[in-house]
Amino acid sequence: MIQLHLSWERLRNRFNLQAIRRSPLAGLSPVTLSPSLQTLIQLFVNRLDSVESVLPYEYDVFDFCKDDNERRPSENLGQVLFGERIETSPYKFSFKKDVKCQELCTKVYTKGKPEDKNMLDFLKRGMQLNYQHHWIVDNMPVTWCYDVEDSQKYCNPGFPIGCLVTTDGRAKDACVINSEFNKKNTFYIFNHVAIKITYHNGEGEGWRGARLVAATLEPKSIKNADAEKPTCEGLPMEVPGEFDSDLKITYTYSVTFEENNDIKWASRWDYILVSMPHTNIQWFSIMNSLVIVLFLSGMVAMIMLRTLHKDIARYNQVDQEDAQEESGWKQVHGDVFRPPRKGMLLSVFLGQGTQIFIMTFITLFLACLGFLSPANRGALMTCSVVLWVLLGTPAGYVSSRLYKTFGGEKWKTNVLLTALLCPGIVFADFFLMNLILWVEGSSAAIPFGTLVAILALWFGISVPLTFVGAYFGFKKPAIEQPVRTNQIPRQIPEQSFFTKPVPGIVMGGILPFGCIFIQLFFILNSIWSHQMYYMFGFLFLVFIILLITCSEATILLCYFHLCAEDYHWWWRSFLTSGFTAVYLFVYAVHYFFSKLQIVGAASTILYFGYTSIMVLIFFLFTGTIGFFACFWFVNKIYSVVKVD
Repeated sequence: MIQLHLSWERLRNRFNLQAIRRSPLAGLSPVTLSPSLQTLIQLFVNRLDSVESVLPYEYDVFDFCKDDNERRPSENLGQVLFGERIETSPYKFSFKKDVKCQELCTKVYTKGKPEDKNMLDFLKRGMQLNYQHHWIVDNMPVTWCYDVEDSQKYCNPGFPIGCLVTTDGRAKDACVINSEFNKKNTFYIFNHVAIKITYHNGEGEGWRGARLVAATLEPKSIKNADAEKPTCEGLPMEVPGEFDSDLKITYTYSVTFEENNDIKWASRWDYILVSMPHTNIQWFSIMNSLVIVLFLSGMVAMIMLRTLHKDIARYNQVDQEDAQEESGWKQVHGDVFRPPRKGMLLSVFLGQGTQIFIMTFITLFLACLGFLSPANRGALMTCSVVLWVLLGTPAGYVSSRLYKTFGGEKWKTNVLLTALLCPGIVFADFFLMNLILWVEGSSAAIPFGTLVAILALWFGISVPLTFVGAYFGFKKPAIEQPVRTNQIPRQIPEQSFFTKPVPGIVMGGILPFGCIFIQLFFILNSIWSHQMYYMFGFLFLVFIILLITCSEATILLCYFHLCAEDYHWWWRSFLTSGFTAVYLFVYAVHYFFSKLQIVGAASTILYFGYTSIMVLIFFLFTGTIGFFACFWFVNKIYSVVKVD
């Protein structure tokens, strides 16, 4: 049993860390340092964020020590959209030169100065909401490692500004780590960091120099009596809740270097990822749920095949008089391909859904291969946006081809709606959220130039490509149906409760949601709780399972409705699997109230605004899967049955 567990642990770690280790992209190659060259190590700072607020802020907003020669590395589109704002910091040190208690700067807040009071109040607000620093060395996060329950170590790729002891003496967040943080209505700022840089020496491996393999720190709160000669020892640095006297905060740091040749450069992310909570989750329970979903899918497929085989054999009997007296899906052959109501809107949704499906598939596949690892910041979002822009042609083609099949003639309206409707809704929501971020002064607010660039991509590339796809789609003949449609619609008999539209649609989304909700928890954690997500191999597997379950659940319910002689399957097939998005929204609401500690009206509006975008995209994606699965199924069964 122990050997089985160890084998599973090794397999799990290889499966999950492979995407991080493979980093063939530019900017992710090893940087070799040499003490003889007095190599300078530059520490970069990223935005600060909090699990209690959706609003991230730039490093400079909090009045920390700034770099005199501040510069920003070039940021890709994904980083800008996620609000990452990386810049140089005043923390600079030479390789293999230890530093003890180096003064960085001293900030003075004078009582009676409104600007000082505002800066200090903003700093206190950041500590109250537990805002976290995110520092970077050699493209690696500087982590704060500490012990948690069961003697396990957790390495957090961030550390707090400070912490608060409330007016009733309750220590919040990081204040629980030190018994000296005990004064009521007092903030304790972490103004000293003890940084440890671990490196791998390459002398015994055929290359000279060293490569950084880990960067950790320990934040401390220290009140230095003499700002010019700090000792980095003594009582904590208290920031009173009431600003009733002048205040000085001296920022200091220490640096030590440690050699460790057991850690290879390619494996330097392992200590972070293995320690994160979602690497030690109930893996066996997740695998069990996937096995159950696969088993149910197999059962559904087997039942469908056996039942359909009997139906087709019975319908193809020579004695047609007996067949005419029977009921079943053959009886609606003259109405099953009758064009749906609102065919224009359905075709537009399916065109956009096809675009989203292809984009998601390619993005996840590239992520599995390691091209979009977390080490390459913003790559995942950049890839998704670029792919979406370039996939306008299949969207226009699918929409126009189906619209022509439905007998539509307003081709101009169809192509314009395909190019503008759903992207317009997403952009309008995104623009409103961006206005809120801009008003709040958040770093996540997209600059005006980037908004113009996004509009240029949309109208300059995506829309013309959609027109091209629609042109080829309308030139093609309408999809030929296997049976003729009667001129007079057949009357639909009285339906039972379970074959009525609404109950069937509501039930249809349960099984697909059941196979994704565990992964959904970790995806929401990565977005809103700022945890690193890297399990793309497993996510791709869940993506394939979702395709199977959406398809089979929709086909099964479509078959039941046709057997009940209800031939309105076009919209129902789309909404049956698309209803999974409603369960996604319900789960997001549950996650907001049960897992997050978000406070403030702006953060709440932002959460539900961005969630609405996710739900709409997921609705189009799952609905399209269900529709085309049902479309293939209906064409298949009516093409093999004899019809007079």
